[in-house]
Amino acid sequence: MLKWALIFLVISLITGFLGFSGISAATAGIAKILFYLALAIFLLFLILALLAGSAVV
Repeated sequence: MLKWALIFLVISLITGFLGFSGISAATAGIAKILFYLALAIFLLFLILALLAGSAVV
């Protein structure tokens, strides 16, 4: 998912450089959403791993 966030970020930077501000803003928004979604999933798995680790011990 972070890979897709980086792809959309690169597309946003390229389109912003070329002057397509509407497309740039849209892809930047998508990149933000994907980044925060990946961060939330990472934190969820981190918490689950810590809880599972303490249950085994």
